Amino acid sequence: MSIVIAVDGTAASGKGTLAKKLAAHFGFAHLDSGALYRLTALAVVTAGGDPRDEADAVRGARAIDLSMAGDPAIRTDRIGQAASQVAAIPAVRAALLDFQRDFLAHPPGGSAGAVMDGRDIGTVICPGATAKLYVDARPELRAERRRKELAGIGINRDFAGLLAELNARDAADKARPISPLLRAPDAVLLDTTDLDIDAAFAAALALVSPKVEGALKDRHRG
Repeated sequence: MSIVIAVDGTAASGKGTLAKKLAAHFGFAHLDSGALYRLTALAVVTAGGDPRDEADAVRGARAIDLSMAGDPAIRTDRIGQAASQVAAIPAVRAALLDFQRDFLAHPPGGSAGAVMDGRDIGTVICPGATAKLYVDARPELRAERRRKELAGIGINRDFAGLLAELNARDAADKARPISPLLRAPDAVLLDTTDLDIDAAFAAALALVSPKVEGALKDRHRG
């Protein structure tokens, strides 16, 4: 079994950036599980389907193209809302479950480990992860981060609207009956409200390093 770092948390809390930096630091593979649902949503919308319809959503999940994970189109508000809708459908989550678990068990490139970020990595996808983080921040700060992120790709949104959407998505993600957003009992909380990215990464690294380095030593001894 590979070494796994599970990074869960709320939208725009910084979990994705931290997961990428942790993967780069340890030389691990990285996967943003949220991108899988956004790619599913994009496939549904592009095909003219309804993201709330199970059949349309499952077809979208089976048609995802990972090469589009960096496409700004999946970061729009419309796709974000559709992603939340498809993610609430059990059949979609089942369709993507094996993909995610296979990625963690057999990281691309023969890497010794993998880092995955999302909302149910440490609770559902990989409960036995080597190290788990739960990343969060005040909603107002997360809305401002998202506003700047969208502005960086040419999408201008007002702060109030984004804050309302983040709060609504938090509520929907935490209340859904299948794989809700919650902190695993053994996940360490990292609040990034008062931290810039360098300080947040330093904190994340300090929290996961003992477990990851211990697991790497065990592998070498084995």
